[in-house]
Amino acid sequence: MTRKFFGTDGIRGRTNQMPMTAAMAQRIGQAAGAHFVRGNHRHRVVVGKDTRLSGYMMESALISGFTSVGMDVVMVGPMPTPAVAMLARSMRADLGVMISASHNPYLDNGIKLFGPDGYKLTDADEGAIEKLLEDEPRLAPAPEIGRARKIEDARGRYIHAAKLTFPEHLRLDGIKVVVDCANGAAYQVAPAALWELGAEVVAIGVSPNGMNINDGCGSTDTRLLQATVVEAGADIGIALDGDADRLIVVDETGRVVDGDQLMALITSAWHRRGTLRGGGLVATVMSNLGLERFVEGLGLKLERTTVGDRYVLETMRAKGFNVGGEQSGHIILSEYATTGDGLVAALQVLAELVVSGKRASELLRLFEPLPQLLKNVRFEGAAKPLDAAPVQAAIAEGEARLSGTGRLLIRKSGTEPLIRVMAEGEDERLVAEVVDQICDAVRAAA
Repeated sequence: MTRKFFGTDGIRGRTNQMPMTAAMAQRIGQAAGAHFVRGNHRHRVVVGKDTRLSGYMMESALISGFTSVGMDVVMVGPMPTPAVAMLARSMRADLGVMISASHNPYLDNGIKLFGPDGYKLTDADEGAIEKLLEDEPRLAPAPEIGRARKIEDARGRYIHAAKLTFPEHLRLDGIKVVVDCANGAAYQVAPAALWELGAEVVAIGVSPNGMNINDGCGSTDTRLLQATVVEAGADIGIALDGDADRLIVVDETGRVVDGDQLMALITSAWHRRGTLRGGGLVATVMSNLGLERFVEGLGLKLERTTVGDRYVLETMRAKGFNVGGEQSGHIILSEYATTGDGLVAALQVLAELVVSGKRASELLRLFEPLPQLLKNVRFEGAAKPLDAAPVQAAIAEGEARLSGTGRLLIRKSGTEPLIRVMAEGEDERLVAEVVDQICDAVRAAA
């Protein structure tokens, strides 16, 4: 089924333009609420948000929608996406909602939905909600309208849950950590959790003003973190994105470590301890061939999926894996969470730093990645540049040039109007030539 509003990670777009309007948010609340109102119990939805300006507007509209169909709303304020998923499950809610556009600029916003089990909704659930959006809302009788309340201990609950994922016999005493919270949802909880575990914490990206989320900070722009780690003489740097479901690390020299290296570390550590399940890990088609070779060298397998952490998680659940993720830093550790959790993943990395006694630069370079280049080309409106004959010809030529020495991946983003062009191979110059040629063709067609 073709989905009109839901992408690979909920519903997302420019605020005050469809579908990210207050009116649409109210309708989404009514439709999602109607879909999950089942049985005679008092129904509950947990609603969290990141720090972007439009969060207030979208939160109010969603609350209006949910309460109008008879759902009680529990507001938790600015909280990481994985915290909302965790709270939805632990509070026996029927639904969890995170208002966030993740790593996008503050001008965008989005709505992510979680079921009562804490997992992102299935395609079937999303399809049912989209169908309800076309119908008149089923409003509750006046005596059955829902109530809304805010809970004050949500941050403490999540911090406690995150700390429980860190080995109880270890401490972070003597470790100096710079944490960049992207002026986003984790600006309070991440520094607090690290400090309580004993780390010396230097916190940056912790002064949100509604418009500076992901702006020159966080996992999508690590320059500030890199400079701060070196200047502070820190042992490691941790970068989260706007809703804290993504992690990128910086070693003590200021070098960036992506999700592939982090997955390699966690996979090898859990394999060594005998806690790895599934015989390997799950990653997307974007992950570097170097990771695949490293995993196979351990006698394990790498299961690849299409891009999107939801598809990683679906494969993990279907095939029994407990480690999976994306090169971009979405890392899912199903022993502890039902979705990507940047803080929980960071704690696994920090545990290995403590146990090994190594510097981060030694610990986090487990394989040599093949030359890989990713470029994005933006397009406008309803354009379909990938259907253009010159683009198809450029792609065919690129595949032929890389045949036997590398691979090519072209896809439309599921969250933004972008065409992503990625090539990987033994010859770095050839990889760059192929990517540039295809990007030029896409621009001409867009």
